[in-house]
Amino acid sequence: MHDDEIKVKIYDFSLLKRMFLYTRPYKHLMFLAVFLIITASFFQLLGPYFTKLAIDDYIKVGNLDGLYIIVLLYFGALILTFLFQYAQVYVTQYLGQKLMYDLRGEIFKHLQKLSLSFFDKNPVGRLMTRVTSDVEALNQMFTQGVVNIFGDLFLLAGIVIVMVSVNAELALWTFSVIPILFVITAIFKRKVRAAFRSVRKWIAQINTYLQENITGMSLVQVFNRQERNYNAFTKINAQHTHAYVKMIFYYAVFYPAIELVSAIALAIVLWQGGLLKVSDMVTYGALVAFIQYAQMFFMPISDLSEKYNILQGAMASAERIFQLLDSPPRIESISRPVQKPEVKGKIQFDRVWFAYNDDEYVLKDISFTIKPGESIAIVGHTGAGKTSLINLIGRQYEIQKGHIYLDDIDIQTLDLRQLRSSMAIVLQDVFLFSGSILENVRLGNETISREAVMEACKKVNAHTFINRLSKKYDTILNERGASLSMGQRQLLSFARAIAVDPHILILDEATSNIDTDTEILIQKALDFMMQGRTSIIIAHRLSTIKHVDRILVFHKGHLKEMGSHRQLMEEKGLYYQLYQLQYKEQDLQLG
Repeated sequence: MHDDEIKVKIYDFSLLKRMFLYTRPYKHLMFLAVFLIITASFFQLLGPYFTKLAIDDYIKVGNLDGLYIIVLLYFGALILTFLFQYAQVYVTQYLGQKLMYDLRGEIFKHLQKLSLSFFDKNPVGRLMTRVTSDVEALNQMFTQGVVNIFGDLFLLAGIVIVMVSVNAELALWTFSVIPILFVITAIFKRKVRAAFRSVRKWIAQINTYLQENITGMSLVQVFNRQERNYNAFTKINAQHTHAYVKMIFYYAVFYPAIELVSAIALAIVLWQGGLLKVSDMVTYGALVAFIQYAQMFFMPISDLSEKYNILQGAMASAERIFQLLDSPPRIESISRPVQKPEVKGKIQFDRVWFAYNDDEYVLKDISFTIKPGESIAIVGHTGAGKTSLINLIGRQYEIQKGHIYLDDIDIQTLDLRQLRSSMAIVLQDVFLFSGSILENVRLGNETISREAVMEACKKVNAHTFINRLSKKYDTILNERGASLSMGQRQLLSFARAIAVDPHILILDEATSNIDTDTEILIQKALDFMMQGRTSIIIAHRLSTIKHVDRILVFHKGHLKEMGSHRQLMEEKGLYYQLYQLQYKEQDLQLG
């Protein structure tokens, strides 16, 4: 929650400079938008001046022919104002969309480079807020803030110049309310800043909690947490609503206050203008023009206050976005990585220590070697470090001490892309993307043909259930493959692993969600997959790993035992105890 609070100053020029770097490819659009809005502001200034000319030079003397010309010029100015404002809005909105496209693409690309440890510490909802709401705030700054500020400032300057040139004394009387305006604006800025900070913080909390709740909906319903979660969401929602209502209150006070000051200024113009007219120091046309200019004078001031709020949001969002973009990928390829022409599959752990948090090591002084083509099973109690071990092989996490070698080369010196492409991982929790079955099996790798996908599915007996679907391999899956059973999703993950033809095969509780009959069917496919490949299997059911070459037994982060099933059973150590305990549990379940 604290990461969502606004700490940046409203005028952080380093952030502004960095934001404007994104406009470089579109600077011609930026200049065009500024030109259009300044031109539109110029034509807005002509209206009251034409009114003055019409009254003083034509209506007063009864010159109707000249009046018609002024009327046509007035309508021409209105039409040109409309056209230039239309063009300016179109150009700025187009510019904003291009900037959002670029920025969202950069954020998404950067997110995919970050290590898993980053996502362990950052909720998905918060990251979604960066890509959606925060980018939209920057879009508003460019489309409604920066460009329009030029128009407001030009319009203000033009009004001041015209009013002073028409009648300096009346202009000074009109400007006498400006100090009151500054006081009101200063109070508004200070109050709305605090309220806006709170709104941005709580909207991020809503996104985070909503994403978490929807993702875990099955657990929410199974454990009847609907009401409790609703109450928790209601509290967060209420905080956001309270903060937003508070911000609305300040705006509800500010704009009427501006209108009040504007009315006071208009009253001053009428009062002083009347006195000056009595003294013949001002004409009727000039007085009417002054009234119109006085009304116009406060519009850009009110708009500038709104631009302050937009700038406030943009600066806060920019701080968060750049903080995300500045988060360096902890795991990357070195500048000149080693390129292996062929991966054989030898894996060696040499005195490896690993911790997720500081010195809380989950793997402690681990050393072993897996020969090319050898099959290894990793067993142990929950929390023994089994899954952590396989995450280190593909450098999803970085070790603190020791070395891990692939074919006698330190994996930290290997090209990261080549390292990960040499292996396939099948997890217990299968993740399927929205898309067709074909796309999910080959994961966007167009080099894998449709025939290769079908062959892979046949080997794991997924072809049968796929053919029963309405569009077979072109069937579109729902989010995370919710329309398929757990077993069917697991079969697709096996097909995915076979399709990439990896040198190293890693199975993390891969058969835990498959029933006994289905497991028998895919066991032959697994035996085929493991032939000639280095295979690492994490399995809860010890009966499924009897056939592997060696079994590594972990306990509290230490490698305690290593050997074949028969050797470990004869030693009657930790593995023997685990095996006996599991069979007792099965006997109790059967009984």
